Amino acid sequence: MRFTLKQLSYFVAAAETGSITLASERVNISQPSISAAISVLEANFGIQLFIRHHAQGLSLTSDGMRFLREAKVLLLQADELQNAASEISTRIGGTLDIGCLATLFPLVIPELLHIFKNRHPNARINALAGNQPELFERLREGHIGLVLTYDLSIPADMEFTALAPLPPYAYVASNHKLARKHSIRLDELASEPFILLDLPLSRDYFLALFRQAGTTPQISGRYSHFDVIRSLVARGEGYSIANIRPKNQSSLDGRKLSYLNLESSLKPLSYGIATLRDLRRSPTVKAFLELCCALLENKKLPGTV
Repeated sequence: MRFTLKQLSYFVAAAETGSITLASERVNISQPSISAAISVLEANFGIQLFIRHHAQGLSLTSDGMRFLREAKVLLLQADELQNAASEISTRIGGTLDIGCLATLFPLVIPELLHIFKNRHPNARINALAGNQPELFERLREGHIGLVLTYDLSIPADMEFTALAPLPPYAYVASNHKLARKHSIRLDELASEPFILLDLPLSRDYFLALFRQAGTTPQISGRYSHFDVIRSLVARGEGYSIANIRPKNQSSLDGRKLSYLNLESSLKPLSYGIATLRDLRRSPTVKAFLELCCALLENKKLPGTV
């Protein structure tokens, strides 16, 4: 940068008053400081801004007149930037972009957006669904301000605020031979075809449950969409495991599912909010975090059983 905003403001004061003395009085700074700022601008840009009249003050050159017009525009923009920054730092408003795991998104995001909009009509939330690695990358790049996710491999540069645990469960078609059982062990399903939710980190978590239970799944399919798996399971193509239990115990095509509790020793997931560590939070981000804690902390997810 070849100039400072302070130098520009001193120059504008001198140009508008036509006098170093009057400019000094206007901005409440010493006359030598005004003269030095003008000299630095002239030297850095290689132009003469003023014609100095002995004992009669200053008058702008033609180059100085053009420079004055642009300097005043820039100073006005700087004032607008300062006002915007003050507004961002003190009020709940503007746009907040957030991310959410695709499996959580349809259950938690609609209610959060609805309540937040009613509480803070001057703020707008844009929500993006995705998998954890891509959402974390967008968080690092500044495209989103926070991520609703699971406590799976949280990087060191991020802070995770846990909201509630989500124990794993198995689900089968409503006419499956085990559908009427209240709970089940994973080894009881070992001979059944297993349909895996094949998403980054999630797949490793589910496969680790089988290792923890001392058994091996018979994987018959891998899919990245929760509703596809629910539809296949409802048709009797196998069973699957999840951590979110939607109230709607039917697949998208209307076939019924049965949820089965798994042995309690299996590791649950915790869902919560990931933010960049040591990043200053705006009032809008703070308000959204407060809503999440009030609505979700140690409570069941909206739309789940």
